[in-house]
Amino acid sequence: MRIGKYLNIGPATMVAAAFIGPGTVVTASLAGARFGYALLWALLFAIIASMILQEMTARLGVVTRQGLGENIRQTFRQPLARALAILLVVSAIVIGNAAYQSGNIAGASMGLHALTSAIGKPALPFNPWPLVIAAIAFALLWRGEYRVIEGALVSLVALMSLAFLATLAITRPDLSALFNGLLRPSIPSGATLTVVALIGTTVVPYNLFLHSSSAAKKWQRPDCLPQARRDIYISIPLGGLISIAIVSTAASAFFGRQFALTGAGDIAASLQPLFGSSAQYFMGIGLFAAGISSALTAPLAAAYALSGILNLQAEMRSVGFRLVWLAILVIGTLVATLDMKPVQLIWFAQIANGLLLPVVTGFLLWEMNSQRLGEYRNSRLQNLLGLLVLLITLLLGGRSLMSAFGWL
Repeated sequence: MRIGKYLNIGPATMVAAAFIGPGTVVTASLAGARFGYALLWALLFAIIASMILQEMTARLGVVTRQGLGENIRQTFRQPLARALAILLVVSAIVIGNAAYQSGNIAGASMGLHALTSAIGKPALPFNPWPLVIAAIAFALLWRGEYRVIEGALVSLVALMSLAFLATLAITRPDLSALFNGLLRPSIPSGATLTVVALIGTTVVPYNLFLHSSSAAKKWQRPDCLPQARRDIYISIPLGGLISIAIVSTAASAFFGRQFALTGAGDIAASLQPLFGSSAQYFMGIGLFAAGISSALTAPLAAAYALSGILNLQAEMRSVGFRLVWLAILVIGTLVATLDMKPVQLIWFAQIANGLLLPVVTGFLLWEMNSQRLGEYRNSRLQNLLGLLVLLITLLLGGRSLMSAFGWL
């Protein structure tokens, strides 16, 4: 087989780059530090669930040549049903992406703060970094030339990811506990929201819209589906492996010890065995890169999703498209500037994604059984797997809400 065949990857790589953002670093670090290896099973489930759902949305895009948003609009033709579907999707995308965007901007700001602290810059009377990050994202999105820069930023995230894998090897994790956490599901006391956050940071609802639209543009014939699937089965597990490494590194470094995760410097401690005093620099650069990369992807995904379901022109320079991503960027920036700890903000964003996932999954499963797909509709096995993912996310989301209201 030609090696180039395996290098012809695309949309799923962007999906993996999107979910390996500040949310993954913070959420996975918190999970490992608080609960050790016990929640690794949740990541394994999230990786498998992501591959199942991303395969469906890529197949939908390639076969119909349209994104998930456009397909939902075409399916619900009765005015009331269409209005309800539009309301649900718009609510999910606006809430989820705005929350996720605030976490992206906060995470990138944490990276810049770590860098300036490491080089001894004096503290400012206010935090300017969310505005700086927003300005960079705005400039790149408005010009429509973000891809080259995003590629460089993904490379920086890859460097950070390799650092976590190397650190994991050096810290010599408890392999027995690691595999036990992967293969024996359990939810320790107080861990429900962490489970939802781990799933929410891996199976990101907006990625289902982004993936279908980008797959429709890259692969234009159903006979390209094997390439689309290969893209998914390479990129998503690699991204998941990074998340597992971060949880395991934090478990090895922090679990059972007194600590308070309030900034990038705390997370950087997990890189100390590999980089020594340079850990803060590497973590700062990595968080900044992860935040900027995801801060570009979230508004774009919202623009593609809403343009499709609202029947707007899905071109980067069109007025409607720009208004959507600008709204997400502004809301995310405003929330990121509130007097909240960045870690808390990122944490909330992942929980919001986990709670919204069942809504978007339900729409996707509905579309995958449409007559428009013909022979490419879901098989019984695919429907069973999709329903299983939907059921588990519903149960976890319901349990987290009950816990939040004190009913558990």
